[in-house]
Amino acid sequence: MNLLSTPSSRADELRDRLQRVRERIAAAGRPADAAEPHLIVVTKYFPASDVEILAGLGVRDVGENKDQEAAAKAAELSPLSLSWHFIGQLQSNKAKSVVRYATSVHSVDRLSLVTALGKAMAAEQRRLDGEGRAPRPDLNCFLQVDLRTAPARDADPGRGGAAPADLPRLAEAVARTPGLALSGLMAVAPLGGDAGEAFAHLRKLSEQLQADHPSARNISAGMSSDLEAAAAHGATHLRIGSDVLGPRPHVR
Repeated sequence: MNLLSTPSSRADELRDRLQRVRERIAAAGRPADAAEPHLIVVTKYFPASDVEILAGLGVRDVGENKDQEAAAKAAELSPLSLSWHFIGQLQSNKAKSVVRYATSVHSVDRLSLVTALGKAMAAEQRRLDGEGRAPRPDLNCFLQVDLRTAPARDADPGRGGAAPADLPRLAEAVARTPGLALSGLMAVAPLGGDAGEAFAHLRKLSEQLQADHPSARNISAGMSSDLEAAAAHGATHLRIGSDVLGPRPHVR
């Protein structure tokens, strides 16, 4: 499929939505030393045809939450050479699948996942070498940090994200694992809280991380509702879904 064969109504809708989001990003305030954030369009539950339209509109970074859906889309759209960002909670047993298509994982939040990703990358490198193919680049790893207060974390331990106190140990584990590259931090603003305050805290945590890992400069933060607050506090990657693609399709 190409844009000429795409129903014009959907192509036009995505073009208009994407333009409005790009204008918001360009107009958002940001630290004086910060470049304009990268846009990652989150395509969870939307068809591969939408991703193809977006690629035709210049989108190169695509975010997905579910491995089964992401793997299928990445395989179908492999000729487009997109960068796939896995942003959802990741089970360790899915690591082998994820490293076959993802350039980045934004949800590294525990040591067992670091171990699983390291083993998966080693296996993937052996597979590619056995097929006579070029080695794949290191997997970019964002440490997901839970910005909620300790009582909120204790009340809902199933939610993803490491406690801030656990970041140094997690960062060291990624940094010393072959095949993994420590990219920076990722977080979601707590529900009902002030996004600006949350992202200001995230920026301080990023500065602390960089003291020991200077190259881990990236901050993945901000969604459709709070991208301006994230940009204002130094986000380098914005994860935008509904404002580009519209309401999520009904999923049975």
